[in-house]
Amino acid sequence: MPRDGMELHEATAPPPAERTCPSPLPYAPGRVPQVVGAATDPPEPPETRPGLSIFNPMPPKPIYLDHAATTPVRPEVLEAMSPYFAGRFGNPSSTHRWGREARAALDEARERVAQSLGAAPDEVCFTSGGTEADNLAVLGGWRVLKSQGKRAVVSTPIEHKAVLQAVHQAAKEGAEERLLKVDRDGTVNMDDARAMIGAGNLALASVMWVNNETGVIQPIEELARITKAAGGLFHSDAVQAFGKVEVDARKVPFDFVSVSGHKVGAPKGIGAFYIRRGTPLEPLFFGGSQDRGRRPGTENVAYAVGLARAMELAVEERDAHWRAIEPLRDRLEAALLARVPDALIHGREAKRAPHVCSVSVPGTDSESLLMALDLQGVAASAGSACQSGSITPSHVLSAMGVRADLASAAIRLSLGALTTEADIDRVADLFPALIQKARGFAGVS
Repeated sequence: MPRDGMELHEATAPPPAERTCPSPLPYAPGRVPQVVGAATDPPEPPETRPGLSIFNPMPPKPIYLDHAATTPVRPEVLEAMSPYFAGRFGNPSSTHRWGREARAALDEARERVAQSLGAAPDEVCFTSGGTEADNLAVLGGWRVLKSQGKRAVVSTPIEHKAVLQAVHQAAKEGAEERLLKVDRDGTVNMDDARAMIGAGNLALASVMWVNNETGVIQPIEELARITKAAGGLFHSDAVQAFGKVEVDARKVPFDFVSVSGHKVGAPKGIGAFYIRRGTPLEPLFFGGSQDRGRRPGTENVAYAVGLARAMELAVEERDAHWRAIEPLRDRLEAALLARVPDALIHGREAKRAPHVCSVSVPGTDSESLLMALDLQGVAASAGSACQSGSITPSHVLSAMGVRADLASAAIRLSLGALTTEADIDRVADLFPALIQKARGFAGVS
């Protein structure tokens, strides 16, 4: 994210033939957003005066380790979208040829998204992203069922704030809020889940598939079956899961699933919301009949087309993505622990998706360490990008029983299409000096 006062531009990366350490993934975008003044910008010619020589070496290539926050738009996605910004600009609700053309594209995109989820086209709703879908699932499901006397909403304390705050809102409207216990490795305590979900009066349970801060994978299939046996609706935020693990409505009995496009190479501002056929849902918005009234408003055809292409590619490349990224993450974690032995990798004992490494180092704080990394051209985050600027300890790590000082020191390094072995090795080499500097800021030796 650029600092205040900085502008964005695009810098063309070298052609693949010139890369000394290519990305192991099936694609590596050729154009990457950069910040004016970042490490990839050509250095300005040094000012010289007679008798004065200034050494100005070429800064190192920037390293993007924040793929869990967002990913670059894939070239294939841009290509699929581009016609709908120009000649094929019609409103899909219009009956003339431009409208019919847009409607055909939207219907095809819905079918392709549905195939990616193992669903039927009428079970797919396009949203602005994961946050809207999460709110629609929690509040839309709860508001329908509360009239039937089902008032309990079950979730976990490690959810994205889009779910947690929607659950809190339901509680303000009369819901009974139940938050499941989480074990120290970041997984839901299943004994507690069976007790709370089975305690009666259940309207809905919502559990994140892959945690956005630790990468820990939850036992979603078992949780969904327990919830269905208790007579409730089951929702999973699959924003970090889709493209890393299989998300298939034919195999797991979830009722709602949220997907966000910009996590898988589509633009920001588009997402998919799965609604199992026949599931009751109250809309959040009103004023139109689009999307069967579940999400009224003129559809974003270009972005829906782009999302469909991105989701298809994510499914096709899912296994290759895992095989490429997991060794890089393991290499990174092993190198960090070798160089900084008192570092702590959160969730390492649990089953995890391959792209997230959450690490804390005693005697540091995340803000200082992230600033130090940024000055070296390394992009990372303190957890959820949606919570940037927060100075409170991570609610995810706190729920896992991590000490407050370590929770406040956590940074998230997330890997993806732009990550190479050279990136991993450089970050590992930088880490000890950056830790020493961060500890100096904190007054720790």
